[in-house]
Amino acid sequence: MKKKTNFVAIILARGGSKGIKLKNLFKINKKPLIYWTIKHCLGSKKISSVWVSSDSKKILNYSYKVGAQIIKRPRLFSQDTASSESAWLHAIKYLKRKKIHIDNVVGLQPTSPMRKKDDLDKAIHLFIKNKYDSLFTVQKIYSYFTWSKIKNKLTSDYAHKFRKRRQEIKPKYLENGSFYIFKKNGFIKNKNRLFGKLGVYVMSKIHSFEIDDYDDIEIIKSLKRYF
Repeated sequence: MKKKTNFVAIILARGGSKGIKLKNLFKINKKPLIYWTIKHCLGSKKISSVWVSSDSKKILNYSYKVGAQIIKRPRLFSQDTASSESAWLHAIKYLKRKKIHIDNVVGLQPTSPMRKKDDLDKAIHLFIKNKYDSLFTVQKIYSYFTWSKIKNKLTSDYAHKFRKRRQEIKPKYLENGSFYIFKKNGFIKNKNRLFGKLGVYVMSKIHSFEIDDYDDIEIIKSLKRYF
């Protein structure tokens, strides 16, 4: 009998943030921001364990309190210049030392609290069904009416004299950063979250919303009242 492949969630939640101090613990409708991502992972039927990697004792203590397992991340992998890949790799090595088996990683950051509770399981199903090596979440975009400014001169990035109607524009996919799924061994080999046979999981604009600054927080607070 073929062994069932497993999926381990690793949430990256460092303490430092240039825009919002301790952003991952900022209250969104009476709950810290990280609560929503932990909740989504714990509610998944396909994720075998949920881990939070952080350099912050406050974040780690709260995460453990609400049901996640925790990984103390070194400062080296928590600086502004550190990549998410370096933090995920540190977490994978830590779990290996703890003899935690991993086939696939679901990599998340807490700044996308609007994902639906079943998005993770649907994306994992898609990942398995299509035999992807890695998958990322996106939203469809139709607005290509962008301009570039070079030496104070505006140049259109499209044929503005022949502007198409929205219905005539083919959609593109914008990476929204809500979560990634990737095979552990392929990730270690490529040192990148995206490799091999790629797949996308499409999310709506509302459920793709990401927090970067205080204005985003006010918008999220309003959205959370209805979604």
